[in-house]
Amino acid sequence: MKHLDQSPLDPEFVQDPYPFYDIAREQGPLFYWNDYDFPCAAGFSTVNDLLRDRRFGREMPDDLKPEIPDHLAAFYALEQHSLLELEPPKHTRIRSLLVRTFTSRRINDLGPEIDQISRRLCNNLSDQPFDIITEYAEHIPVIIICRMLGVPEEMGPQLLRWSHDMVAMYQARRDREIEDRAVAATLAFSDYMQQLLLERQKSPGEDLISHLITARSQGEKLSEQELITTCILLLNAGHEATVHSISNGIKTILESGQTPTSFFTDDKSTLRCIDETIRFDPPLHMFTRIALQDMQVFGHDFKRGDSVGLMLAAANRDPQRYENPANFDVSRGGVGQLGFGAGLHFCIGAPLARLEMGIALPILFEHFPNLEIVEKPVYANRYHFHGLEKLMVTSG
Repeated sequence: MKHLDQSPLDPEFVQDPYPFYDIAREQGPLFYWNDYDFPCAAGFSTVNDLLRDRRFGREMPDDLKPEIPDHLAAFYALEQHSLLELEPPKHTRIRSLLVRTFTSRRINDLGPEIDQISRRLCNNLSDQPFDIITEYAEHIPVIIICRMLGVPEEMGPQLLRWSHDMVAMYQARRDREIEDRAVAATLAFSDYMQQLLLERQKSPGEDLISHLITARSQGEKLSEQELITTCILLLNAGHEATVHSISNGIKTILESGQTPTSFFTDDKSTLRCIDETIRFDPPLHMFTRIALQDMQVFGHDFKRGDSVGLMLAAANRDPQRYENPANFDVSRGGVGQLGFGAGLHFCIGAPLARLEMGIALPILFEHFPNLEIVEKPVYANRYHFHGLEKLMVTSG
């Protein structure tokens, strides 16, 4: 297996990681990323296979779990109940309860609300240069997930701050300051959700929290800690990646040189455009998986507890899968992409993200057909997330 060096903090890599991905794919099914100290997969076929291979999972075997430092105990006490970190049977039970309340009909019913929010935001945008992320992309997902869960919308800005601080734990630049902020956010977020759950238990409504409180699977329901963790996960995941997807998509479309409204002539073309923007520049570039047993895979001997990095964005640019993969081409409809993952941990919020993007982007370009980038976009140093610090535009 070839070893490669590439700091995920390197400014050139942060702004454009795709040249490194091209090199990584050429090394074979697996390469060893020295900076992370584990093997990784960069080709579409390999990443797809490993995402679906049930011999790999997210949960470290109990006897191999590292000791948690005291200052991080609160953060990991919450994370141990997260759907993202669990394997069956716990994962199956929690996800099945969530699927029953996170139904396609419930999501599709949000369409008119997303439309209304998007148009209101567009009507309030300035004709002077503005940051489309803070003025548009951030608002839509957080308002919608608040409404779904039954969280007061005025809590949106605070939820964003808590979420940013917690998600920072998964960035390559993590340090003690980031860890302390994450723990503080975890405690505050948990206290807030606990109070909200008490209110819903006394006075249930039609919101997602109320339904999760009463949802049962084979006679079991979520514990209080599982409820809190699940609600925080939905709030964090329900907007964090979608904000990046919307803003990366706006950047991609504006830099394509094509008329933006031409991508949204009907529902079919809109869906093709959304999938292509996620393939071309997804918000999350790497998932990690843990070997649940000793085995040999793609010529490498994995020991139980070993990690493997699955390079989603690299897989989405694989020339073995896509013709001219570095080109933004909405005519690729039907070839699929891995921006939402695959297998057991496929993103449960993918239909909501697609719906939000499929409404928010056409409305934005309908209101502002001459939208123009006025300042060079800069990606934030948050790898393995991939989102812009800001996106300054003018309505033209």
